[in-house]
Amino acid sequence: MTQTDMGSKGAPDHTPVRGGGAGTADTGARGRTWRAGWARGVIEIRHLLRSRKEMSGQLLNIVVALVIAGTLSGTVPGTRIPMGHLTLAGFAAYLLFQVGLMNLPQMMVTEREEGTLLRLRATPGGIPAYLLAKSLLMVAMAVGTLVVLLAAGALLVDGPLPHGPGGWLTLLWVTTLGLLAVIPLGAAIGAVLPNPREALALLMLPVMALLVTSGAMFPLTALPKVVQRVASCFPLRWMAQGIRSALLPDAARAAEPAGSWDLPWVALVLAAWAVLGFLLAVPLLRRATRRESGSRLSARRRKAELSGAGVV
Repeated sequence: MTQTDMGSKGAPDHTPVRGGGAGTADTGARGRTWRAGWARGVIEIRHLLRSRKEMSGQLLNIVVALVIAGTLSGTVPGTRIPMGHLTLAGFAAYLLFQVGLMNLPQMMVTEREEGTLLRLRATPGGIPAYLLAKSLLMVAMAVGTLVVLLAAGALLVDGPLPHGPGGWLTLLWVTTLGLLAVIPLGAAIGAVLPNPREALALLMLPVMALLVTSGAMFPLTALPKVVQRVASCFPLRWMAQGIRSALLPDAARAAEPAGSWDLPWVALVLAAWAVLGFLLAVPLLRRATRRESGSRLSARRRKAELSGAGVV
């Protein structure tokens, strides 16, 4: 046997292997994560539709908005537009905001207490799939609430609807950007809240303060300048203004602080909050998941039992 033969038969072959094995595996993992998140989201939407408690809570919010809008009298200052129309448009923005900033954090804290985050540690792609599923659920809840509110408002209290194709398009992109702004932020908040019993108390006051100061209930120009500037830092103010631009006539611009809808600013601020939420949500949820353990879960349950409040 020659040296050449031994080299070809006995020596290892160092020729680089061409192909995209790692890339193909990553693509496959991402595909499985998307499929798992989508499947879980569909299941959660079905559970929502079958839950009388959840559905009645959303319907109650719509009834409250319709009652307030139907009982208001007077017109928007400087216009002949009924004040009820402005309030109904503001409530539409608030209900979208509430789904992301109240419903989602409370849901996540409750599931953490039940051990969901602990199970995610053992699930490949668990956190991205979980966030995708929750996002689908929140989008379905928010869009369903918005559609029912606008339809019931138009039928029962002569409420406003988008004026022409441009109004529908504006409503679509403002709703999309608004949900992108608040759902990741809600997920980030849900990752750091202590427990379900304190979550509602911690969220209620700031959310109600934003409702009052963001021009959702009455014209923003009726508030002091300093309050207007503070409210302009948060997404609800811009969500409400964008939805008003879709639902109300152009004459309603007279009640806006700048005398116009400022739609570029609406898009810019909501996009900035969306980026901030995405940057915060995944790291905070990963941190919360890493800290979960069986002993922590058992300790929280014992504490809840001793305090007389079982895990929700």
